[in-house]
Amino acid sequence: MANYIYPAPGVNATEATLSLEVNSDSSNDSLSVPSLQDITVNASNDVFTWTQLDEGSKKQIATTATNSLSMNLVLEQTSFFGDGSSSAGTASLKGIFGMSSDKDLVEFSLYLGDQSDGTTGKTVSGTGYITGLAPTVSADAPVWVTPITITVDGDYTIA
Repeated sequence: MANYIYPAPGVNATEATLSLEVNSDSSNDSLSVPSLQDITVNASNDVFTWTQLDEGSKKQIATTATNSLSMNLVLEQTSFFGDGSSSAGTASLKGIFGMSSDKDLVEFSLYLGDQSDGTTGKTVSGTGYITGLAPTVSADAPVWVTPITITVDGDYTIA
């Protein structure tokens, strides 16, 4: 039987979740990001390509990877702008916008979801920078929605 991963939206312990923490924060204050609409985990190896006079096809070799997490979320005021009451330098105080504008290196942990019972899911984690915030609202979508990208500094860790 295949062990497919499904995030089961709205089902406790099996849904996909993302938490963020300021890397330099020793208090281990993490921010659980609510209202995720979609998530894309990018692990893209760059490829160096060259041609040789003695070959009829191009040669290629994989080089370093460009890793990132991309997602869209519905803005929730406290998580986006911070709660204003937590300790200085923490994810809860700064919120997503503050960590991005302050160019903080963040630690992220993305739980991918599970088969059914929340006990065998995998987590992708690492460090990176929050970029690509562009909140929008319209008459057809009357809540603020923003893309968000975490550009990964180094490799992913899978647990």
